[in-house]
Amino acid sequence: MSDCIISAQGLKKIYQMGEVQVNALAGVDICVQRGEVIAIMGPSGSGKSTLMNMLGCLDHPTEGEYYLDGELVSNLRDDQLAVIRNRKVGFIFQNFNLLPRQTAMSNVELPMRYAGIRQDRRSKAIEALKLVGLEDRMEHKPAELSGGQQQRVAIARSLVNDPAIIMADEPTGNLDSKSGKEIMELLLRLNREQGTTIIIVTHDSNVSSHTQRIIRLKDGLVEVAA
Repeated sequence: MSDCIISAQGLKKIYQMGEVQVNALAGVDICVQRGEVIAIMGPSGSGKSTLMNMLGCLDHPTEGEYYLDGELVSNLRDDQLAVIRNRKVGFIFQNFNLLPRQTAMSNVELPMRYAGIRQDRRSKAIEALKLVGLEDRMEHKPAELSGGQQQRVAIARSLVNDPAIIMADEPTGNLDSKSGKEIMELLLRLNREQGTTIIIVTHDSNVSSHTQRIIRLKDGLVEVAA
């Protein structure tokens, strides 16, 4: 499929636990179209987190090929993978992962600092915070923000380098139902208006019901992709 922003064939990940080999991924084939919103679901131990680590360029597969935005990344060295990760992938985590002593503005600027971007860094951070409705909270630190507002900061941070994909790991898991609904509405709006490709790893059927497609994993294999 020529418009697969993510294309993986035969992804395997084998962990050596003492004398035991654990097949966390047993040969996964996946294609995510540009601009899709998908959910990855499955029971504990199904391979969800391992697959997220592969797709987010946090880890190497033991076998298989992975193309991200047309670039073969499965055989890159760790340092090369880090460059691709910073340039191509935005992350949103359940626990927000914000620096507690830094303002919302400084937290959003972080990916640009890591990428060595100096020009227009502040203006890009302001633009991202406006996009998530936090223009009046830019100088607040995480402790001064609600959980939903902290997650909005994390979403703004994930956007500033204009990534090819956004990986969201249980993005509503630490939020009340109202805040969780608002965060999902924000992600879906970003997809509609910006064309952002979003991959959500979740246990929550309420979250997955808002996505265009669900990929279900079981025992390290894709059980259903529809």
